[in-house]
Amino acid sequence: MRPLALTAALLTALTATAATAPAAPAGPRWVRSCTAPARADTASCDALRVIGTAAAAGDGGYGPAELRAAYGLPADGGADAVIAVVDAYDHPRAETDLGVYRDHYGLPACTGDSGCFRKADQRGGTRLPRGNTAWAGETALDLAMVSAVAPRARILLVEADSAAVSDLGAAVNTAVALGAQYVSISWGTAENANAATYDSRYFDHPGVVIAAASGDGGYGVNFPASSPHVVAVGGTTLRPDGTTARGWTETAWSTGPDEGTASGCSGRLPKPAWQTDTGCGHRTVADVAAVADPATGVAVYQSYGGNGWYTYGGTSAAAPIIAAAYALAGHPSAGSRPASFPYRHPEALHDITSGTTAASCAPAYLCTAGAGYDGPTGLGSPAGVGAFRE
Repeated sequence: MRPLALTAALLTALTATAATAPAAPAGPRWVRSCTAPARADTASCDALRVIGTAAAAGDGGYGPAELRAAYGLPADGGADAVIAVVDAYDHPRAETDLGVYRDHYGLPACTGDSGCFRKADQRGGTRLPRGNTAWAGETALDLAMVSAVAPRARILLVEADSAAVSDLGAAVNTAVALGAQYVSISWGTAENANAATYDSRYFDHPGVVIAAASGDGGYGVNFPASSPHVVAVGGTTLRPDGTTARGWTETAWSTGPDEGTASGCSGRLPKPAWQTDTGCGHRTVADVAAVADPATGVAVYQSYGGNGWYTYGGTSAAAPIIAAAYALAGHPSAGSRPASFPYRHPEALHDITSGTTAASCAPAYLCTAGAGYDGPTGLGSPAGVGAFRE
């Protein structure tokens, strides 16, 4: 019986040790900045905010230098460009928070007094909607990413009266009417029977870049990312990797069956001429991609609905990065279709070849990254600005 006694004693000791040992550190956790819409034809933002850890002075996420290094982007671009951010509701401290972000990273000031920053309601006036702390996080994220990638661009923030697609769409039209050549859309809704009407009414703007987040719910299609007139932007997990020539590795972002970059085949909207994948007879999402995984997220400063620095993710981070990358590449010509540009220059993108957003789908490329075009990451992520030139 002696061996059994020793074994029992050993098990008791090991159990006691395990009970008193410190728990392994948990990974980052995050929450959706905006709740799911309660009504049809209402959008939700695609921002995810990391919680449970304090991000001190922007150290909790990638800043401009890391994003430029990862994507081969110039450090001081965007002059003569007007980039619009279109979101719902008012972020009353948007300009102040933007100033803190830009000052922290040594970016040139962008203020209303200098003419660099302008805020307007969805009609182009100054009767701003009511404040909303959830959407303020989205706005802060969008403004930070535009600033990080195109620090010399002028920024137009157009705030819709509500999250209804009709209000947000009207705000997109206003942004274009006010001179925006590049529009960032970090929100979406389930594609439904009204998609075609909304598409022709709000998103068909030749010669204007409209970059739309594909969504954060994993495999499946959202609107307006499914519009053939926009650049549908998927999301990636981005990590430094000194063993590669690039210095970074990137995979399609997925953290579970219901969370990750959205992708798939539209059930309602037509395939643009420049898309040639054969497994989807309609519009395929996405076109290109950029960082979106909150676990490898970006730094944002937010004082309305927040109290300082946070790490954010979601395809809400990817869409303004791509809109700003287009701004670095030069103005599209009148009548052009900027969503087609990357299809002319796929060699100017980082082809992302691993990661999946669903256990299975048919055909598999709609939910699984691979060589060449795929749904989750499109043609890939920026490798400089060549893919965004006409």
